[in-house]
Amino acid sequence: MSPTDAAPRAAAAAPARRGVLTTEAWLQAPSAAPGVFRVRPLPGEATASYVQRLADTYRLTLPQLLDGAGITLTGHGGLPAAELHLNHNAARNLAALTRTPLPHLKRALPRLAPNDDAHSTEAVAHWKRLKAGQQPVRACTLCIRHRSPNATDTAWAHRPPHRLVCPHHHQAAPDPRLTTPIHTQGVPELAAAHRAHQRLLRHPRASTAWTAARAITTRWYDHQRHLTHRWHTRLTQLRATNPHLTTTGSASPALLARDLVIYPETVVLARTLATLRSQPRRDTGKALSLIAHRLGLPRLPLNANDPLHVFLTHTRH
Repeated sequence: MSPTDAAPRAAAAAPARRGVLTTEAWLQAPSAAPGVFRVRPLPGEATASYVQRLADTYRLTLPQLLDGAGITLTGHGGLPAAELHLNHNAARNLAALTRTPLPHLKRALPRLAPNDDAHSTEAVAHWKRLKAGQQPVRACTLCIRHRSPNATDTAWAHRPPHRLVCPHHHQAAPDPRLTTPIHTQGVPELAAAHRAHQRLLRHPRASTAWTAARAITTRWYDHQRHLTHRWHTRLTQLRATNPHLTTTGSASPALLARDLVIYPETVVLARTLATLRSQPRRDTGKALSLIAHRLGLPRLPLNANDPLHVFLTHTRH
């Protein structure tokens, strides 16, 4: 066969191999060759955060990285208001690019690949807006540097309640509106609360007790009840070492740091409620005395509308 005859055949075959050729050309670029850098995902990291850190490492934009991995990106968005959702084939491509087994990647990235289009033949990623309560928060900068020395120190994570505080590096990010984590060295009771929270997780009623306790302490905080002086002191301590709390948009420091300020008492209350629910008969007066003692209060006067009173008198036990 002459070179003249082979050219049309090569041209005809080109469209069928366009995606492969594009990917191969991208892989040949020295600054973007996969496998040169290992970027380890953080536990619970947002998919968009991990892909962006990966792109930063290779000095690419997020769309360029996905295109090079053979993934089609649709829609527009950005962290923390939106998350990047990859279908199954796109997740497989990302796992191949990072040389990370897909099951491991899914465990680290909880929003990676929902099983809603497992039969799609294309590798597709799309942006999806998140509700306020679903938005990720800033991850500990020192944890990021430890896992990925060559990547940026900015990452976002879908943080479960028991990971509110990083006990190793004394950082926390209780609100998505915070662009920088809060340093907690000046409030040592936060690290102690983190350790107590880990022990609480072993209790069979930990989840329901935590939900109830957080609702109660949040209501107390918002209505300035029972623990106001202590919480005001803790907020003042946090503001003293975190001046950025006062410069984050229109949100007040009292709101941005609320979950962090009430964290120690929420853990104490959750541990107590988990125990109370296991009692066959509950004396409300004795329960209040016990809770007040655990919280370091001389007494805990409640009116009929107080959320703790409602919990003690209406929760089945």
